[in-house]
Amino acid sequence: MSPPVWFSCYYHLLFTCLCFFLINCDAFSSTEVYALYSFKERIYEDPLMALHNWDSVNTDPCNWSGVSCSVTHDRVFKLNISGSLLKGFLAPELGLLSSLKKLILNGNKLTGSIPKEIGGLKYLRVLDLGMNQFMGSIPSELGSLRRLVKLNLESNQLTGMLPKELSQLKHLKELQLGRNMFVGSVLDGKNITLFQLKTADFSYNFFNGSIPKCFDYLPRSSFQGNCFQIKDIVQRPLIQCGVPISSIENEDVYISSSSRPKWLLVLEIVTATIVSFVFFVAILRTVRGCRSKSSVVVIPWKKPTSDCEILKDVKRFSRQELEDACEEFSNIIGSSSESIVYKGTMKGTLEEIAVVSVSIEDDQWTGFRELCFQREVADLARLDHENVGKLIGYCREIDTSFSRMLVFEYASNGTLYEYLHCGDGCQLSWSRRMKIVLGIARGLKYLHGEIDPPFAISDLNSNVVYLTDDFSPKLVDFENWKSIVSTSEKKKKSSSRFSGIVSNSLETRRRHVGVNENVYSFGSLLLEIISGRHQYCPVKGLLVDWASEFLEMPEVMSYVVDPEVKHFRYEDVEVICEVVSLCIHRSRMVSMEKICEMLESRIVVNSTKNSPLAWAELAVLSN
Repeated sequence: MSPPVWFSCYYHLLFTCLCFFLINCDAFSSTEVYALYSFKERIYEDPLMALHNWDSVNTDPCNWSGVSCSVTHDRVFKLNISGSLLKGFLAPELGLLSSLKKLILNGNKLTGSIPKEIGGLKYLRVLDLGMNQFMGSIPSELGSLRRLVKLNLESNQLTGMLPKELSQLKHLKELQLGRNMFVGSVLDGKNITLFQLKTADFSYNFFNGSIPKCFDYLPRSSFQGNCFQIKDIVQRPLIQCGVPISSIENEDVYISSSSRPKWLLVLEIVTATIVSFVFFVAILRTVRGCRSKSSVVVIPWKKPTSDCEILKDVKRFSRQELEDACEEFSNIIGSSSESIVYKGTMKGTLEEIAVVSVSIEDDQWTGFRELCFQREVADLARLDHENVGKLIGYCREIDTSFSRMLVFEYASNGTLYEYLHCGDGCQLSWSRRMKIVLGIARGLKYLHGEIDPPFAISDLNSNVVYLTDDFSPKLVDFENWKSIVSTSEKKKKSSSRFSGIVSNSLETRRRHVGVNENVYSFGSLLLEIISGRHQYCPVKGLLVDWASEFLEMPEVMSYVVDPEVKHFRYEDVEVICEVVSLCIHRSRMVSMEKICEMLESRIVVNSTKNSPLAWAELAVLSN
């Protein structure tokens, strides 16, 4: 018996729809695939393997980690790769994900500028780029994200004034801009009323002027750590505020001479002429006086120290010397987008060295970058502490081949990261871990408070802590090239008239913000040292977040201690809990001097190499 005609038609229609759906599933937009691949290509370091399955073998991008697609599997709706410690740059091609609703890259180490192409994502509702290392200003194109509900850019290195186009985001509910280097006013009070913000954070920038009255409902802590002239909110010292960069970078803030009274302009010209004449006469008399005297009287003012004077004790190596020491630059022990690190042994002395070579092409090495290189050498040359890696030389050559290198002393036991996470954790007894903790604290105390100006480690983590043969830590910052690149980019945007002011001001602020970030990173590093855990894991998330519930209860913190550690002191765990709590609560602004004092007064470490206790510890570890 044959089926009815209507049944056959229904079956045929159902089969046609199913085939259409299956075809649609396989027809993933090639543009979207290209955008995702471009994002991966600009990531040069993926320590937690967050992008491990982003490859051509797995043809469906909807199955890639962090990617969420539409029901028809032809469009990307959400890209969420947070807390993965990715190092790299944000690809402009992400602007091709035309249906993207959420872009969440919080808690990585992405750098460079925020691409203006992001402003083309007209369906975007959440843009979360917080806790990265983005530089430059906020692109005005973000004002085109009319559907945006959440914008998080906190804890980066962003600069400049807030673009007025942000006032066009009428649906914005959450705005997080704290912990950057923004200047100027907090947008225009007239336009800001267009926001329906529920939460906002402008803290720890360099904002000045007044706070718009429409923000009276926000907590006062949202505006602390700036340059507002308000007594009831903790603000920055006046010496840190200085001359706002906005008045240098933005021509529209200058007061034109045509808008000023003519009599004032005439008075200024006359005054300037008189002062110039008096100054010229004074110089002429001084020159004549010097010629008539056989001796020179030196006024006992503070003598300025030039870069040449600082570098007089720093050895200058030739490229050939370093090439021979590093086995023709084949012994690579680290790399980034800005530099390559080699290990070498000096001929004759057999001294082990670490050589950092800049990865910038000769034709891209400008005169300003050369100036920045010399300043970095001078900055590193002044560091002298047992827990800070010593700069012992540098290389500058252009005759045979372009070379810019720094030469550091090498710590023979490698990095702290290798011992904690690469199978050598059993060699780090509790006593050794406490010794490392104290050494790092002393090194940071020296860098932050015992030299002027202070020095900040650009990215404080277990990879920049090198260990000597007796497990003493040394902080070695191999990421200084980032400051050269970023400062050079800022130089291009600045007029030559004010370039010196901008460069010095940016450097001062970068160091100041870096000091605060070092304190936070030190708290996170303490947790990593005592637990042996990574800073982030897919299951438990960020280590700081996971451990925060235990910090107020030291009696249960023993569960956080690394299982490789057989014995530990409860008193040490208790003080570490207190220090971590101080460090990770940014609003408390604790100094490394205070932290170091707490640790040194309550943690006891037997530092004598040849003591019976030390030999007993080695014997236990060898069994």
